[in-house]
Amino acid sequence: MGFTLYNAPQSTCSQRVRFVLNAKALPFAEVRLNLLEGDQLRPSYLKLNPNGVVPTLDDNGAIVIDSLVIAEYLDEIAPQTSFTPKDPVRRAGMRALMHFFDEMPAAAVRVPTFNLAFLPTFQTMSREDFIAHAESKPIRREFLLAMGQTGFPQAEMDNALRRLRRSWERMDAEIEASGGPWLLGRDISLADVAVMPALVRMHDLGMPEWQDLPRVAAWFDLIRAQPAFEPTYYHGSLLSERFPHLRRPRG
Repeated sequence: MGFTLYNAPQSTCSQRVRFVLNAKALPFAEVRLNLLEGDQLRPSYLKLNPNGVVPTLDDNGAIVIDSLVIAEYLDEIAPQTSFTPKDPVRRAGMRALMHFFDEMPAAAVRVPTFNLAFLPTFQTMSREDFIAHAESKPIRREFLLAMGQTGFPQAEMDNALRRLRRSWERMDAEIEASGGPWLLGRDISLADVAVMPALVRMHDLGMPEWQDLPRVAAWFDLIRAQPAFEPTYYHGSLLSERFPHLRRPRG
């Protein structure tokens, strides 16, 4: 039976897990969910993942949820290609960075994502339909209600962009301290995988605000050159490939 990954092409959390599976050359069946149509809220899926989000990994009937938990799970059961340092101190440092990236860029990137990509769809809904859509989200309810159908105000966008900028600066400092080219040194780790989708997303939105940080720019080029990157970001995985209004010259 093997691995089955319930995910969405454009989901940044899904992209983390697809990268690890592809890098480890682990075959997997893919069930692609349409998040805007509410596939993640159907009773059959909620039985697998009560949070109503993607991704979910089914490993021969064993269900694992949360992208970073899945990534660590895969590293434990298939350690031949490892993303985890053997040294306990470096491993702790990796996990601290993973938590930081979930708190900072992974959260902050949602604001420009929803404002620039998803807002036009929400604006076509009736007020009743939008409220029902927001209320149906176990984890994103408050986020969507705060956004509303007019989008987050400019002050909220500016705050998110400042948080993202601090994240890129933290990456730059970590690469400098470790000697690079990766966050923890010469070997790629789950910390690199954890932050990857946020940079890809902002690049796709035309806002790659790390061009003055050469270590981060080199890191971005390096991760995009990894063999696992292309199959992870198959066509349809970028927002600009799904939403025509985002298609414009990129920086």
